Amino acid sequence: MTVQSEAPAQGIILTETASSKVKNLLEQEGRDDLRLRVAVQPGGCSGLRYQLFFDERELDGDVVRDFSGVEVVTDRMSAPYLMGATIDFVDTIEKQGFTIDNPNASGSCACGDSFN
Repeated sequence: MTVQSEAPAQGIILTETASSKVKNLLEQEGRDDLRLRVAVQPGGCSGLRYQLFFDERELDGDVVRDFSGVEVVTDRMSAPYLMGATIDFVDTIEKQGFTIDNPNASGSCACGDSFN
């Protein structure tokens, strides 16, 4: 397991709003062994899609970053696709949920869940 806490460009950035939302969701789960795992998987209409889920596993080569007590984990295959990506949480009339602003994506689909 690799722990990173260098400059934001070295990995994922979790905004304060997203961190608070993750903390609330973890409290609702009632477990203290879960971390937010962010992964990139083949699929979606643009070729790759994001996955965000709570996970207790530790995989070989995981990159772990701590944001005010919230651990964000990325597997070693997904990490290069997510360098410098910012995860935020929006709660507006038009949209509610986590968003990912990824400088590595050359294009995305209209749904925002898939990129290339």
